[in-house]
Amino acid sequence: QVQLVESGGGLVQAGGSLRLSCAASGIIASNYIMRWYRQAPGKQRDLVALISSGGSTNYADSVKGRFTIDRDNAKNTVYLQMNSLRPEDTAVYYCNAKRLAQNYWGQGTQVTVSS
Repeated sequence: QVQLVESGGGLVQAGGSLRLSCAASGIIASNYIMRWYRQAPGKQRDLVALISSGGSTNYADSVKGRFTIDRDNAKNTVYLQMNSLRPEDTAVYYCNAKRLAQNYWGQGTQVTVSS
């Protein structure tokens, strides 16, 4: 059974930092494209960052220079380091693993940034 379990969300003041974790089980995360998405109330789910199986990364323009995605293969975990947080970063953050027809989601973790 595949599980993606996000953690690390919470309430932080603007300018602060959080580090989200996505612990994978049932798959080898390094064999998948791992993505972080976020969804604010009343809005669509948007891609925030991704890391390929080869380690290449890509970011949404809105988070470039502030967020960093990385992966610990030994822990089978993907992280999202979020710095210089802004109120507009407030959302539920979801982890996603995709490879060919396989597509898995975590349950999400809430990030709230106060002004």
